[in-house]
Amino acid sequence: MRLPWKRKSSQDQLVVSWSVGVCAYVRARPAAKGQFEVQQMGVERQGQDSWQDFVRRLQTLGLKGGEVHVMLRPEQYQLLQIDAPPVVPDELRAAARFQIREMVNVHIDDITLDVMQVGDGQQKGSNHLFVVAAKNEIVREVIALGDALNWKIPVIDIQETAQRNLQSTLAKVDGRLERADAALLISDESQAVLTISANEELFFTRRLDLPQGFLAMAWGDIQDTTDDVAPDAFTPVSEYVPDYANTGATGPVNSSANMGDAERVQRFLVEVQRSLDLWDRTWSSMPLSGLRVYAGQRSAEMAGWLGRELGQAVTAINLEAQFPGLQSVPMADQIYCLPLLGVLLRSETRKL
Repeated sequence: MRLPWKRKSSQDQLVVSWSVGVCAYVRARPAAKGQFEVQQMGVERQGQDSWQDFVRRLQTLGLKGGEVHVMLRPEQYQLLQIDAPPVVPDELRAAARFQIREMVNVHIDDITLDVMQVGDGQQKGSNHLFVVAAKNEIVREVIALGDALNWKIPVIDIQETAQRNLQSTLAKVDGRLERADAALLISDESQAVLTISANEELFFTRRLDLPQGFLAMAWGDIQDTTDDVAPDAFTPVSEYVPDYANTGATGPVNSSANMGDAERVQRFLVEVQRSLDLWDRTWSSMPLSGLRVYAGQRSAEMAGWLGRELGQAVTAINLEAQFPGLQSVPMADQIYCLPLLGVLLRSETRKL
């Protein structure tokens, strides 16, 4: 099922992602007080359809034509962090391209990149850049879908900045926009994305691989199994530095098929804790105001579990007040589409 299609308005905004044969989409209409009313949301998989049949299927959903913003999903790009090169703003991309040539997993000539500042620039010694590096073939695939559906694509965004927008909106509602705010979103079965933002800017991000079947596991009943784990199974906190060059940066992981659910869940918990510990050490002047989590219908359960285990103030993300109509979307689609909502909140004054 999909949210019933409503006639398009000239005010409607459409956001899509297109990755590994899966197209997710959100059509929303601006409403009062910065809200967006969800008109249409869903996930379409190409499956065994030919390209032509798949495009026709998308057309029947009313996704043809108009201005469309695209969000790349984490598996489609690398997000790197570098020292900001000492050059004028117009030369940042060229300088960053040179600086990351050994960090990307393809030839430097085969990527499209953009840059943005880490943080809000108000802290001393925080002169770093995030570099988004996507393979040219990924960008061409997105453009090819857009051409087939007569889209005008003014913006290609990424999940981390879309997630920043969502958590900033909630922080503003809570009256703590200037405070460091962490968000952990699970939008598929393989990966969670952690972001920390303040003053509507992204300061930190990390991707955490999820054990297979994580969303069906019992979390609250898991006992601490850290003492049973081999000494070299984890990277010590004191040595941990996020590997932004990888799509999933969780450190060494034992992938033994015999690993039990308890150990798998404990590993995930430890990696979340290490990420927050790293933040505390790196940005000691900006203590976290709390952690927001999203795991579909288990969001409240995850918030309770992580709150007990981490000793943090953890709350479940609920966006229904900001996006009326979201509650009518099937949960399976809602989970995968949720990051797209952040693109609707994009500020054109930012690079990303």
